[in-house]
Amino acid sequence: MVSTLVRRAAAKKLRANTTPHERRLWRALKELPLEGTHFRRQAPIGPYVVDFFCPAKRLVIELDGGHHNDDDIAKRDYERQARLEKEGYRVVRFWNSELTADMTAVLERIYVELYGSRDAVVARLKHLRRR
Repeated sequence: MVSTLVRRAAAKKLRANTTPHERRLWRALKELPLEGTHFRRQAPIGPYVVDFFCPAKRLVIELDGGHHNDDDIAKRDYERQARLEKEGYRVVRFWNSELTADMTAVLERIYVELYGSRDAVVARLKHLRRR
């Protein structure tokens, strides 16, 4: 198992070297008018560092570039997603091209994942801390 210090250092390094697509989504997530919604970027969860994470809803958002089409990387992504889902997280994946083509659709999908429907009333989300 990778130590906490190593995972935190890796997450910090990834935050410092974000891709243009990650920066664009991060700015959009911070501007979302959702009271109580809190996202973390490049957050360590278990042995992994995920792109974006909403602790209150246990929602993980992953952005995938073209290199994720490679068989080895796709297999590793599938195994990683299966393990996160087994631990109770919901994982939503977007291709970088989806973000570029239609940011509104991406944000609507994230809203639906957070609140259940596009018409749902925004409710303050509470982060449940584990002890």
